[in-house]
Amino acid sequence: MAHDPWQQRGPDRVAARPPQRALDRQQFRHLLDGVAAVSANLDTRSMLHRIVEAATDLVAARYGALGVLNESGKVTDLITVGIDDPHLCAVMGLPQGHGLLHTLVDDREPLRVADVPTHPRSAGFPPGHPVMRTLLGVPLMVRGTVYGDLYVADKKDGTPFDDDDEGLLTALASAAGVSLENARLYEHLKHAAEHFQRRMLPVLPDLAPLEVAARYEPASELPRLGGDWYDAMVLPDGATCVVVGDVTGHNVEAAPLMGQIRNMLRAIALDRGEPPDMVVSRLDRALTMFDEPPTATLVLGRIERDPEGGGQYIFGWSNAGHLPPLLVGVDGSTRYLAPARHGIPVGIEASVPRVSHKHPLTPGGTLLLFTDGLVERRDQDIDTGLDDLAEQAARLATAPLEELCDALISRSRQVFDDDVAVLALRTPLGSPAR
Repeated sequence: MAHDPWQQRGPDRVAARPPQRALDRQQFRHLLDGVAAVSANLDTRSMLHRIVEAATDLVAARYGALGVLNESGKVTDLITVGIDDPHLCAVMGLPQGHGLLHTLVDDREPLRVADVPTHPRSAGFPPGHPVMRTLLGVPLMVRGTVYGDLYVADKKDGTPFDDDDEGLLTALASAAGVSLENARLYEHLKHAAEHFQRRMLPVLPDLAPLEVAARYEPASELPRLGGDWYDAMVLPDGATCVVVGDVTGHNVEAAPLMGQIRNMLRAIALDRGEPPDMVVSRLDRALTMFDEPPTATLVLGRIERDPEGGGQYIFGWSNAGHLPPLLVGVDGSTRYLAPARHGIPVGIEASVPRVSHKHPLTPGGTLLLFTDGLVERRDQDIDTGLDDLAEQAARLATAPLEELCDALISRSRQVFDDDVAVLALRTPLGSPAR
């Protein structure tokens, strides 16, 4: 039997263990509230605010705060409870990484201070800050990495913080630390996925006298790997080939499949000077080499000068189940190129014939090709998104293409249910020979 150092030996076996304060029902609820906030469907900052609220309630403190550190140890956010004036919080700014609070990060141990103003490491309070007398703080640490600190000040009954308070706050800090670690790992994963996706997209060539610009934005939430792409190139016969497409699915397989389809399509388009429908048909046949052919929607177009003269350009295209291109005139007029005959996505049935269409491009006009993430929203009909896109594009009909693309991407406050690819081309106002 293991020896219990808190028991006295002898006939009476009188317990000598120091008394422990049992959690009352309300404290237990506050502790559960804080832990539950970690697993709730909340953004990170809202979750941390709930934890600070639970901490102040748990130990009956007037004030509470949680500082978030970045990977270099600098405070990047501060969540407070008990200081109700948002202007005061803005004026105070973030802790500067010195003074009493940074002791938590340096020592990586809980800190209890009975009289803050007289502590040797106290740096004082900013103007207007409540003067706090007692402090209890614990570092937010997971596997040796400090992610921040959680601290409370001044119990409502005026008593000092004790061992039981420290134990409760430490338990809550453990949950907060795990949440901050998960949030940091989540951001790393998002950045890595986005970097991978962008590296698979092409650098646009010089298409002069045509102007060209493109944008890609990943979905706002994981999984961020998607199958949207754009491409543009000058063909051997001098025409310009453009394409925007979207591989079905949003998982780790979508992006590599996108790369394969894009490269196959590029090779087919460069091989012969065929019209768009023939190029897409050859892609259909090529995809049959897969045991389970991937599917994708796309618009493939060919831009060339009108052979009948007049200096105009002609846009020929084939649509494989994709949203229609948008034409924007220099006068702000708009038109979606949506003829009645609409093809099915590639990779479904290679025997289904494809169709090409043609439409003139007016001098100075803009051609927009895009994927559905630009106009689709969970809470609205897609026609509403298409109408909104046309209205905004019309207002920017003569704006530089880079500015136009930036505006179209930011029109949804950069929150996307799906990834987005946009390709914009503009014909010259004059008619110089190529």
